[in-house]
Amino acid sequence: MNEHARGQPVPATYQDVLDAPPHMVAELVEGVLHLQPRPAFPHALAGSSLGVELGGPFHSGRGGPGGWWILDEPELHFGADVLVPDIAGWRRERMPAFPDAPWTELAPDWLCEVLSPGTRRFDLTDKRRLYAAAGVAHLWLVDPAARTLEAFALQAGRWVLLAALKDDEAVSLAPFEAISFPLSTLWPD
Repeated sequence: MNEHARGQPVPATYQDVLDAPPHMVAELVEGVLHLQPRPAFPHALAGSSLGVELGGPFHSGRGGPGGWWILDEPELHFGADVLVPDIAGWRRERMPAFPDAPWTELAPDWLCEVLSPGTRRFDLTDKRRLYAAAGVAHLWLVDPAARTLEAFALQAGRWVLLAALKDDEAVSLAPFEAISFPLSTLWPD
């Protein structure tokens, strides 16, 4: 929120998101602007590596079934809320034409948040709640510090834990169970 001339809080708007410094990720939840610095290298490596593992088989159809759009840091608009997950995916049957726009209102079928000390609380509370309300079917939470991946499915409006993996366990989880890769590909060593 911003301060009104009389000291009264004024809800942030999308213009505040647009005016955010370019080195920050700007998100808007319930009238409050959330700014986070660009991710640190372990966070960036985990997200990039996950995109590589899923991109070939699902986005491009190389070594897998294809049929998905997989994107890094797409801007999502759910009503007045603006969220930027680390990675998101849409089944092409739900998004047959790729949008020529800076954001979308269409909830992804899957998304992943890479947890970091600065985003952990926000990702696990407000964002997770808003993703459920928007109808995102699958949510993965990757924690590079703990070397874990938790996979959730939305059932009757609530997140249900499907699996919790650690270290170098095999990842073969909904909605990407058609492939398997070692979780250790997300870590630097």
